[in-house]
Amino acid sequence: MQSASDAWFDEAYYQRYYHDPRTRVVDAEQMRRLGEFVASYLAHLRLPVRRVLDMGCGIGLWRDHVARLFPGASYLGVEYSEHLCQRYGWSRGSVVDWRADEPFDLVICQGVLAYLNPSDLRRALANLDRLCRGALYLEAVTLEDYERDAIDLELSDPRLYRHRAALYRRGLTPHFRAAGGGLWLSRRAPVPLLALEAPD
Repeated sequence: MQSASDAWFDEAYYQRYYHDPRTRVVDAEQMRRLGEFVASYLAHLRLPVRRVLDMGCGIGLWRDHVARLFPGASYLGVEYSEHLCQRYGWSRGSVVDWRADEPFDLVICQGVLAYLNPSDLRRALANLDRLCRGALYLEAVTLEDYERDAIDLELSDPRLYRHRAALYRRGLTPHFRAAGGGLWLSRRAPVPLLALEAPD
């Protein structure tokens, strides 16, 4: 089983899943609500955000929201697609092994990990620990989401791996604490969570 190929992420892919209003997976209003949720919850936890990494940034849906919601924070978009790196100027790399000189306060990894085979997924989760010293926003569809009919198959890429949620959790929990809503706090972050604030 191979992880996604760079050849998958061409202009046609982004036209279908991000630009065409009939088939795109997310719209501007959804992104606004998501960005405000993440920023509000991190503000509630008093977690300062000065450096943001958008790992698998795609067309840069988070960039303007980061600028608006975290004034003064730096934003770095890293993308696997050579097509998008040439078009938008992102740094080229993979969540599996991309490295930084120092970790980030907020790492965003949305819609990326389900393109990885199990071995690469485990490596990517360990790498996210190296890259994050604060909060991780992680979105990935799981086998259970398909089993519960929570996924619109017309809008979902059929090439996604259907990993069980437990596989993600096994890779995350040694390094992160679940905070709900897709947010995970690095165990290195000095942020106390009350027992009933965390879903685990």
